[in-house]
This record gives sequence, structure tokens and C-alpha cells, in this order.
Amino acid sequence: MITNTMCAAALLALVLPAAAAPHGNYIERGRYLVKVGGCNDCHTPGYGMSAGQVPEKEWLTGDALGWRGPWGTTYPSNLRLSMNALKEDDWIRMAQTMKTRPPMPWFTLHAMDKDDLRAIYRYVRHLGKAGKPAPAWVPPGQTPAGPYIQFPAPPK
Repeated sequence: MITNTMCAAALLALVLPAAAAPHGNYIERGRYLVKVGGCNDCHTPGYGMSAGQVPEKEWLTGDALGWRGPWGTTYPSNLRLSMNALKEDDWIRMAQTMKTRPPMPWFTLHAMDKDDLRAIYRYVRHLGKAGKPAPAWVPPGQTPAGPYIQFPAPPK
């Protein structure tokens, strides 16, 4: 996933130079990065199981399917709600410094430049608020109430 995201971002930077990107191009660039970066894989219910055939109006609304492992159980957040609660500069700062629990590949956000992060932010905000918050993290040793995918402990 890291390679795809970084390659896609590099390719897109050639096609849409950041300095010349008007607002509309940021939206298209953000849509592209969300698709190729795998954001929908977790943050859009049913996306992977339907080979991506989820209407765009339902993208990034979070999911109640948990990811359980030694870290506890995490849930893909509703990006439509969380990004609409942030200012653009706050999102960029957070994306560049965040460390989250698995399976979120937070390190791929660190590899993105500010214009890619700006494009993602503007695209998600363009979609508007939708859905409800994802369930809260469940600590290790506690069984989540809803469905989850069980991950083994990482190799030592």
C-alpha cells in the first residue's frame, strides 16, 4: 500500500502541479488519492466486498466492523464527520504527526506532501457530512459487541 500511495501521489503531482491547482483540481486530486490510497477499503462499508461498487455519496462514513488484535479493537472512523470538524491546517498537522492503532497505515500519511493532504481534506469536505460516528475503541482483553476481524499477534 505504501508503494501504491507514493507512486500515485508522484504521478498525480506530474499531472496536476500543486502550485497551479485551482480548487476544483484539488477535489479531483483528492478523489483520486482516496481511491488509490485505499482509504475506502476500511472507511467505506462494503467497499472491498463489492469491488468498489459503493456510490460515492456513501464513501468514507466509517464502519462498525472492528479490527481486533493485541492493540484491542479499532474501528475505521467516519472521515466525513471528523474532517468537517477540523480546519485544513489542523488536518495537515495531524496527518503529518499522528500515530494510531492498527490497521490504520498512519505512516503513509506522513509520506504525503502538504498538497496531497490538502487535496484529500478538500475532497472529503466536498462530500459533506454524512453517517454517524464509528464505535469507540475497545481495549485489549475485552470482546467487542459487534462484528470484527481477528488479527494474530505480530511475529517476534
